This record gives sequence, structure tokens and C-alpha cells, in this order.
Amino acid sequence: MERLLGTVLRVSKVLNGIAGGAATLMIGITVVDVFLRSVGHPVVGAYEVIGLICGPIVVGFAVPLTSWDRGHVSMDVLLPWLRKKGRNLLKVMTRMICIVLFAFIGYNLFWIGNEFRFSGEVSQTLHIPFYWVTYAVGLCCFIECMVFICEILRIRREEA
Repeated sequence: MERLLGTVLRVSKVLNGIAGGAATLMIGITVVDVFLRSVGHPVVGAYEVIGLICGPIVVGFAVPLTSWDRGHVSMDVLLPWLRKKGRNLLKVMTRMICIVLFAFIGYNLFWIGNEFRFSGEVSQTLHIPFYWVTYAVGLCCFIECMVFICEILRIRREEA
């Protein structure tokens, strides 16, 4: 169990590093584009790189580590009123619902990625294929499922 938890944490950290690199790239392209626009020479394809490639990578790749660190906003209205066993049961149930949800999202992103790949869908200016970004974010959804499985294991370990 410790090996699984460690592996999922390491993968989540690597993905978060990639998300940070994509965010840095977004900032860099934006700064250069603003500067060059002021002299009449905007960066060709800046919108595509920022909005269609880096944006999904920043969001999708940052989700697993954020979930691991419990960094998302949560509404614990009911939890303070429950005993520890009830709280843990509710947490496990919500994680199981999230597993189903993210598995569904990941499956559909792979399906959409296949549609993009087989249709040859590319960006308008730079002709960058869309499918690999869709596959990458779909893979992050499946890794998010693993994070929720690890979260269930961590909750169970606290009970013991």
C-alpha cells in the first residue's frame, strides 16, 4: 500500500511540475506577445499555444496533486455533526462518486481525442493537432482516480 501511495504521489508531483512549466510558458508568451504587439509584430499562434495547449495542460496536470494535498475548496456543513465513523463513511462515498465521475470524464476525453486524431483536427494557425492534449488531460483524469483510491486508503488507515 505504501508503494502505491508513493508512486501516485510522485506521478502527481511530476504532473504538477509540467503544469508549472506550462504556466510559465503561458506567462512568457503573453509578455513577449504584448511587447511585440506594441511594435507591430505579434507572436503568431500565441492564442493557440496559450489557450488550446498550455491552458488545458495547466488545469488538467495540476488537479491530481491539488487533490492529494486536499487543496480544493470543500463545504463541510454536515461533517462536524457526524461521528468519526460517519465522517469517514461520507468521505469514502464522495471519493467513490468522484472516481466514477473522473473515470467517465477520462473515458470521454479519450473518445474525443480519437475523434480529433481520426478527423485530423488541428489548430488554425500553427496546425498543431488537438488529440494529444485531449489524451493527456484524459490520462490526468485516470491518475486523479488513482489519487481518490489512495485517499480512500488513507482514510481507512486513519480508522485502524
